[in-house]
Amino acid sequence: MRASLELVEERLLKAVDTDQPLLRQSGSHLIRAGGKRFRPMLTLACSHLGDPGRPNLLEAAVALELTHLATLYHDDVMDEALLRRGAPSANARWDNSVAILTGDYLFSQAAQIMSELGTEAVRLQAATFARLVRGQINETMPRPDGIDAVEWHLEILSEKTGSLIATCAKFGAWFGGADEPTIATAEEFGEVIGVAFQLADDIIDIESDTSGKTPGTDLLEGVPTLAVLYALAGSDPAEERLRALVSAPVAETDLDEALTLLRASKALDQAKETLHQYQERARTLARSLPDGPAQKALVDICDYMIERDA
Repeated sequence: MRASLELVEERLLKAVDTDQPLLRQSGSHLIRAGGKRFRPMLTLACSHLGDPGRPNLLEAAVALELTHLATLYHDDVMDEALLRRGAPSANARWDNSVAILTGDYLFSQAAQIMSELGTEAVRLQAATFARLVRGQINETMPRPDGIDAVEWHLEILSEKTGSLIATCAKFGAWFGGADEPTIATAEEFGEVIGVAFQLADDIIDIESDTSGKTPGTDLLEGVPTLAVLYALAGSDPAEERLRALVSAPVAETDLDEALTLLRASKALDQAKETLHQYQERARTLARSLPDGPAQKALVDICDYMIERDA
């Protein structure tokens, strides 16, 4: 796994090694900033549910990570983010146009790799990307009448985060030659752990100052994370001030107070309980997979969801 991930890193940089100087620099910007490489790691781990020596696994892992990286460039433009992975975002270092075009270039590189993996791989990547975009658009729209706010939020996370991670797990098992039931279970595991991954990130945004982001970034931007939704749905008089603060983007002067109240709230406890439920669902799915190192690795990932702080 370690050797394969090193090869993934090399191929990511090779994918942006263009003769256009600015594009080469901006395209390698987030790659060199690091990151957990969770998606290629999951693809490679799930390949061990079959035969990790089969062809195209490395290419699939690289293409899916390029797809993820491309979305980060676009996300930072939409969010007007200044930092990504502890470094200036591409839009902050250059401008929005450079960031958008760099994201487009990474998408094109991912598509080129996918085209070499066959038409079914291209179809699955396109379907995944459609779900990802739909989730992103739904996040920017008012919630439809009659739909519970928490359910709507979790569905958005399934599409904009879970969908790509599900495809990473599926591609690993599929290109590894696993049987159909194993591929389907791996895909479902990926979707569930993908939602858990985002829920954990949102909790870290509230609790941690070691994540590479300024604590409370989501509060400042008015992003309705799960803890905020639970707070707004509550009726405890003791949390009335919290509800007032988070009912709109939090003013910078009120951020410390909002974080203090949210960290001590029942709403944050509820968000952690929901994360725990997703963790347990993912663990059950992982344990239903064939015994072996891959199954153990996927179970360990479920524990990592709870324990990580960045």
